[in-house]
Amino acid sequence: MHKGIIVKSTGSWYHIKDAHGTVYQARIIGKFRLNGLKLTNPVAVGDRVRFIIEEENKALIKEIDNRENYVVRQSPRKKHFLHLLAANIDRAILIMTIKSPNLKQGFIDRFLMMTEPYNIPVSIVFNKMDLHGEREERMFDYLRGIYEKIGYRTYKLSAKTGDNFDLLQEDLKGKTTLVCGQSGVGKSSIINQLLDDEVAFTDELSGFSGKGQHTTTFAEMYDLDEESHIIDTPGMKSLSFNHYTPKDIVHNFKELFQYSSQCKFSDCTHRNEPKCAVKQGIEAGEISELRYLNYLQLIEETEDQNYWERLKDM
Repeated sequence: MHKGIIVKSTGSWYHIKDAHGTVYQARIIGKFRLNGLKLTNPVAVGDRVRFIIEEENKALIKEIDNRENYVVRQSPRKKHFLHLLAANIDRAILIMTIKSPNLKQGFIDRFLMMTEPYNIPVSIVFNKMDLHGEREERMFDYLRGIYEKIGYRTYKLSAKTGDNFDLLQEDLKGKTTLVCGQSGVGKSSIINQLLDDEVAFTDELSGFSGKGQHTTTFAEMYDLDEESHIIDTPGMKSLSFNHYTPKDIVHNFKELFQYSSQCKFSDCTHRNEPKCAVKQGIEAGEISELRYLNYLQLIEETEDQNYWERLKDM
């Protein structure tokens, strides 16, 4: 069998690149699960696979090598399934904007719920700094204070003017990086600039919604150089998690988990329990109240989801 890496996923077909740089269109037969959970796409960009050649440039994937890590979300179309975004990555970059479109801060913490289980380093990058006024600069400083304190690199740039683009290039050097963002934040423009080519389809923002009219429709890996690669993903509207328990939410808000060892009860959910170290940390200004509110929202969603799943199985 031949070995290769998945460099593109269109949903039904996968593109495999072998060690010689030859690209094959491939399909996969059979059902694959991830730790017993159902997948909409059993193979992700970044997966290392073994395949056989069926005909010229056509292949059949036979095996998927063990993954060092992976990033997964609830499928936006099939709520009981998971969708693999990427595998075997060194870091992730989340592209956000404070203005045009306006910031949805809760999305940051939802994204971090995908990367924390494998301790994947994340940079939070705010594009369109050329649109910033005094209000937007205050907001950026506030958010940078929250996220750099807990270990996430945070900076701003402008794909339009090129300001601070060197910070992004520094982040990407020598790594395989997953690049994500909501529609309209300029992710495709940034990738086009990195590649010095119009490879990722872009369009103007809708004047009505302030959101991008078109986004990437599939995941694909691009080579920046021999050692640096980026994985572009479709723009995301929202993120949900059907495979997490409330305990998973607690464990993957890193600063809450760190304080939880000091709580009176080992199973503390940091809501109404007495002598909760997390709530004391919030009152002391050591833990972000904004992050805590997003945590509560995710806990509630997870409990509701688990409740309805239990009813369905009765």
